[in-house]
Formats: sequence, C-alpha cells, structure tokens
Amino acid sequence: MNFHQLHIFYTVSERGSFSAAAQTLHMTQPAVTMQVQALEDYFGTKLFNRTTKKILLSEAGQMLMPYAQRSIELMRETDQAMSAFTHMLGGRLQLGASLTIGEYVLPRLLGPFGKEYPNISIMMKVMNTSQIMEEIHKHQLNFGLIEAPVTHPDMVIEPVMGDELKLIVPRDHPLAAKHEVTLEEALQHPFILREQGSGTRSVMEEQILAKGLDLASMRIVMELGSTGAVKSAVEAGLGITMISTSSVKHEVTLGLLKIVNISDASLKRQFYAIHLKSTLLPISAVTFLTFLRQHSLDSL
Repeated sequence: MNFHQLHIFYTVSERGSFSAAAQTLHMTQPAVTMQVQALEDYFGTKLFNRTTKKILLSEAGQMLMPYAQRSIELMRETDQAMSAFTHMLGGRLQLGASLTIGEYVLPRLLGPFGKEYPNISIMMKVMNTSQIMEEIHKHQLNFGLIEAPVTHPDMVIEPVMGDELKLIVPRDHPLAAKHEVTLEEALQHPFILREQGSGTRSVMEEQILAKGLDLASMRIVMELGSTGAVKSAVEAGLGITMISTSSVKHEVTLGLLKIVNISDASLKRQFYAIHLKSTLLPISAVTFLTFLRQHSLDSL
C-alpha cells in the first residue's frame, strides 16, 4: 500500500466513477482501476460495490475512507510545512483571481514572491468566482483566489489573507477633512458602488444591515462593473464609495482620493483560496499560498 493508491481510492469515491477520477488525476481509466484493484488485493476485500450505473463504497471502503482523507490532509500539511525551505522550486502556476485580488492585491505581492522564488512562473486569469470554479473543475487552473467564501461539495475553501474596506471620498469632498465618520453619517451622501453580487458590495451591505440601517435609503447614483471605474467616478466628484484600501494606494499617494475611517463599523474581510478536494496542489502552489498568508497587505 502507498499514498498514491489511497489518493486514487479517495478520488474515485469523491468523483463517483473511475472515468471521472481518471480525468481528475490525469491518468487513464485502466490505470486507475488497476491501482484500486491493487489496494483491494492488499486488504483482501472489495472497497467498492460496482453496478452498471454507479459505484458505491463497500463496508470496508467506508471504513477506509476517513483514513484516506486524513492521509491527504497530512500530505497537504506536510507540503505547507516544508514550503519555507523550497527556494529553488521551479514550475508554472495557473491560477484564477477575482477582480480586486487580481488587479490590485496580487500585483504588489508578485514582485516580492518573484525575488524569493525566481524559478516559479505564474499565469493568472482575472475573472469572477463562478468562472474560476468552472476552470478549476476542468483542470485548467491549479487554484483560485476569491473575495467571499463559497460552498461547493468538490472544493476546499480556506482563508489566505485579510483585507479591509474604507470610505473613499474625493479630495475636495466635505468628508475629506474628517479623520472618521459614523456609518449613518456616511450614508447621507451619494454613493457609487460596484455591481450587485460583487464581494466588495456584499461586505458593505452586510455591515449596513448589521447596524440596523436601511439599505433602501442609500442614494446610489451609479453602479459600475469594475473597481477602476468606481475610483474614476469618485475622483471626478460624482459620489463616494466603500472599497478595499489595497485598490486606492496610488490615488491616495497622489492626493486624488482620501481615505476616511468609519468609527462604528468593521469592514474587514477575508480573501480565500479554492481548489479541488481530490487534487493535491503542486508544492509550488502550496508555497505561493503560504507566502500570501505570511505577508500583510499593509506592509507593501
């Protein structure tokens, strides 16, 4: 028995068929079948009950399943623990990132990462969460980075870094002279927001509702499909917004926009990594995610 066989057994169970497991593992179906049979020979019992339509875990397979799962979790933990010592790693990472992460967060982190791990190349696609999940399922991406947690039976979702939304106003706005305001005071002004369903907008709306304030009373003068468009509209004096501080560092440095603290609301949030349960990430991907967890956005 070896870890490879346990991983194949686990994947067949998770995916529900030998053909689907073969696709996930980038193996041929006969090779997957052979490895499962070798594991069954080792234990001297059948691990799956096979029918013409589907396969189900046998009683022995049900007993083995939690041990196989624990072995995969232990391998992931091992990779994470050893990632600090793998500076000569090479390889190509293919990842998806949602809009704020891909356009404003990762570019500031890729430079330091590249200096520390010069032989790892990264190919990043900026897209929405559903597109990221679809491409992960098709094995076109190793993993994704998203702005809000999702639930999916085939996916592992884990936090990797924190972020915070703040009130962003034009430099000549009446609120620009204040260090902080209450949430209710901020909501008295016209707002420019990301589109409905965006991670950024969801965090803001949850906090407004948590404070017992009325979302319908907000004066929303514009809804835009990108953070860049929101920033430009705010800079032009069309309204104020709440977006990630990571996305406005350049404009704040130039004095084009002003960050105002909200005294009575916490708009902190997590960014999440997402990947298939049945797929072990390459050590280069584990190293990249470990790097993200260890670096504060405020320090860059």
